[in-house]
Amino acid sequence: MKVQIDPGRCQGHGRCYDLAPGQFEEDDEGYGRVPGDGAVPPGEEQAARLAAANCPERAVVLTEEA
Repeated sequence: MKVQIDPGRCQGHGRCYDLAPGQFEEDDEGYGRVPGDGAVPPGEEQAARLAAANCPERAVVLTEEA
């Protein structure tokens, strides 16, 4: 699974980095960002899904890898 943030949708509510701090960080302006390549570590998938489900703008995008 990979995660990314659509910067055109993100409004800086911070729910992503509050709910899944292992996959998201806050940038200098308070917007969420994905460190590294966005790969979700094993065992962190539920936190990534929770962050995506709780983003008011649906800016958190999950991609299931085959």
